[in-house]
Amino acid sequence: MTGENARPLPRILLAAPCSGSGKTVITCGVLELMRRRNRSCVSFKCGPDYIDPMFHRYVLAVPGYNLDSFFLPPSEVVRLFEEKTREADMAVIEGAMGYYDGVAGTTSHASAWEIAGLTAAPVILVVDGKKSSLSLVALVKGFLEYEKDSRVKGVILNRTSPLMARKLKPLLEDLGVRLLGAVPQCEEADWESRHLGLTLPGEQDRLREKVKALADRLEPCLDVEGILKLAESAPPVGGSPVTVPCLPPAVHTQNTGQPRKSGITEIRRVAVARDEAFCFYYQENLDLLESLGWELIPFSPLKDHHLPGPGLTAILLGGGYPELYAKELSENQAMLEAVRTAYGQGVKLLAECGGFLYLHETLEGADGRSCPMAGIIKAAAYRTEKLSRFGYISLYDRQGNQVARAHEFHYWDSTLPGTDLKAVKPLSARTWDCMYVTRQLIAGFPHLYYGSNPRWIREFLEEKL
Repeated sequence: MTGENARPLPRILLAAPCSGSGKTVITCGVLELMRRRNRSCVSFKCGPDYIDPMFHRYVLAVPGYNLDSFFLPPSEVVRLFEEKTREADMAVIEGAMGYYDGVAGTTSHASAWEIAGLTAAPVILVVDGKKSSLSLVALVKGFLEYEKDSRVKGVILNRTSPLMARKLKPLLEDLGVRLLGAVPQCEEADWESRHLGLTLPGEQDRLREKVKALADRLEPCLDVEGILKLAESAPPVGGSPVTVPCLPPAVHTQNTGQPRKSGITEIRRVAVARDEAFCFYYQENLDLLESLGWELIPFSPLKDHHLPGPGLTAILLGGGYPELYAKELSENQAMLEAVRTAYGQGVKLLAECGGFLYLHETLEGADGRSCPMAGIIKAAAYRTEKLSRFGYISLYDRQGNQVARAHEFHYWDSTLPGTDLKAVKPLSARTWDCMYVTRQLIAGFPHLYYGSNPRWIREFLEEKL
């Protein structure tokens, strides 16, 4: 991971035995504590999650990124990490799900453990201690021994009393790990959540005050100097040339193309939906579009009455929670008409999950009422009682070429979800048809990771109709 231009980069990865252990809240608290110490941090999330990086961004006021070794081959994960940390003096990485949980639920591929290895980051295991005592030591011992190089160097006990932590400390440290703190059960660390994860930063009541109160609470509970010392034990990074992500080896295309970072004379404009209803974006996707010469202009389908213009080439409608704002989106007839008119005039549409729902004829809101939408997709969007198709997928066109890698996670479905691509789950026989793909439209439930095939997105945007 290093070369002749290597540089020091303190870093840690906060992981957990399972989801719900409190690692996102602890991560945000640690980021705030680093901010208070004037550390120029950059944050990352392992895996395909797009909500937790929004919380990181809220704390740091800088973009959060994803590190995902299903979306990208290992060398590109390393290059992305090195690129995004170039101006930072510390990196904080948050794991996903359980530490060893990876593709298909039976492998460690694309797990937080794999990312820890690729980034050479010391790992702190956040363990939920509620209703446990000595069993916590056995649990940590299992994580240390499951892989020969577990990379776990420290432990933070969450929802654990100081008294219990003092009792367990010598037993944990006999295993060769440092106890770096114990956080008692407290209202400061009790953040709201919903079916897709924690509620969004904009919805958290007085979130800035909550982050401050959380950090105040964590300050005496955590060994902050010990965390910094562990972060500083990481080896140097850098020295590798940074490139735009190329295709994973499994993708069979000819050439990914290279971005035009200089010499661009034509300004290409993409309107990007950014508000409470549309907010799920991979920052790397937006960075890639900008590196290719696209000007990204935010707008709100909820509040604005016209598209930003003139001269739009495309509209990007990301995921989010349009079902919670179905009535308001439907009542904004001016914006719905503006999107329909733009599409009729040849403006291209990229719509994922929530953005895809917005393009339907009707959308069933969270209250059960169906509301008229843009009507570009001649179908109805409706609520289901469980996750409708979930997890990593590879997308293939009708000629059998893999065109992208993506992730699905949604409780809403469509009467006509599209048939232009085939989704294939890794290490599984399960497949299904999905998406609408034309020269003017890419729309469907999958959240695309553009870096898995930048040429596909670039050609879609640049091809003249």
